[in-house]
Amino acid sequence: MTEPLLSLRSHLDAVAGFGELRTVRGAHWDLELGGIAELSYRLPGTPAVLFDEITGYPAGMRVLTGSTGSPRRFGRTLRLGDDLDDAGVVEALRGKPSRWAAAARDFPVRAVDDAPLLANEVPGEKVDLVTFPVPRWHEHDGGRFIGTGCFVVTSDPDTGVHNGGCYRMEVADEGRSVTLAVVPGKHGDQNIRRWFEREGRAPVTVSFGHDPLLLVLGGTEVPHGISELEYAGAVLGERVPVVTGPDTGLPIPAGSELAIEGWLRPDHLREEGPFGEWTGYYSGRRRPNLAVDITRLYHRDDPILLGAPPGKPPHDYSYMRTVMKSAMIQDELAASGVPGVVKAWAHESGGGRLFVAVSVKQRYAGHARQVAYLTAQFPAAAYMNRYVVVVDDDIDPADLDQVIWAMSTRSDPAGDIEVMKRTWGSKLDPLSVEGELPFNSRAIIDACRPYERLADFPRVAESSPEFLRDIAAKWQTALAGRE
Repeated sequence: MTEPLLSLRSHLDAVAGFGELRTVRGAHWDLELGGIAELSYRLPGTPAVLFDEITGYPAGMRVLTGSTGSPRRFGRTLRLGDDLDDAGVVEALRGKPSRWAAAARDFPVRAVDDAPLLANEVPGEKVDLVTFPVPRWHEHDGGRFIGTGCFVVTSDPDTGVHNGGCYRMEVADEGRSVTLAVVPGKHGDQNIRRWFEREGRAPVTVSFGHDPLLLVLGGTEVPHGISELEYAGAVLGERVPVVTGPDTGLPIPAGSELAIEGWLRPDHLREEGPFGEWTGYYSGRRRPNLAVDITRLYHRDDPILLGAPPGKPPHDYSYMRTVMKSAMIQDELAASGVPGVVKAWAHESGGGRLFVAVSVKQRYAGHARQVAYLTAQFPAAAYMNRYVVVVDDDIDPADLDQVIWAMSTRSDPAGDIEVMKRTWGSKLDPLSVEGELPFNSRAIIDACRPYERLADFPRVAESSPEFLRDIAAKWQTALAGRE
């Protein structure tokens, strides 16, 4: 059978062809997979790691980590090209998110009756998720988390529009159930709450192994009212094939390796957490959380789980989030009509959310502050943002050394730092207080040269790029240490 669109196996074949796939055999599901993955993020080239022959499980039941952690893998995931470097990925992505969003409705999902996923069907009462090599990723995690690279489908009960999100999911009830830690305020959470109000329960399907394009889209802010599956179709230029869950009526990607369908109910809760999160800290304490009442499980023969364990940056998907978020923020700034924006960058050290820098060519008094405030509250950056720094167009916002230099020499703390209060935060914030609403504050830092002093601000002590290119060409032999 030909591999369906969005098959994880097709992605693996491509990554192996790049020479960026490492196979590790014999590691233990308890902590070793997570530790090896963590080490891999710090290796040159940050390879993807495929775990096989996992302790206690038969060969062929595998777990993949690091699926989008290099420019080539991320470029392939977004179908931008298979041979891009960092700059190439960013350049190729410019303007794409807004075009994909505009075209999404031209690619409705395509229901199919046959898929490798349907090779094995398990009724709800016989489901045991620990028959699969679900890892305990971090030393102080509360349990085994099958949902790190997952794709959770909910729907708007009024419009029927599907939403796909990526949320952490911990195995519960000795494998018979799984928790779903939906982020408050996200589209999936809104859908679930509306279903609860309308029918007292909410349908859900979850894929645990698929092309990482769904991980990318499930972990970023696709505009409200647009299905991530249709958005994926716009990226691919082809409608996404799905299997329709007979119990919920919701789609499951036909390329999925392992999937469940079932229902959420306000009173169906199980203990969940803590978990090592993308902020670099364990979040919260063990507490009751929504759990899926699983009605059916489907899986391919020898299914592959897609893992994306977060942690202190860099982590599994921090590179992906940084590049994708940066492009989406820049698109939103362009769509706003504000002029002069050169580049936006959501830094990996801030998890792709907490620290955003934007460069701008100043055109009028107040321009830099306008860009800063817009950036801080646009949908792509509003969730859990903490710092927005605006710099001049001679500064590369992706280069932290340059950003810090601009902050240190062009901003006056007394007048160039403003604080927005009671903004959209998260319970994942290590500064959040148990029992209090998850507001946060965010600082706007104007690190641009004062507009009224653009003409007479001190000249930067550096040679021109053209002169340095000429010098490098003339003296490259000596600079390389060769006489």
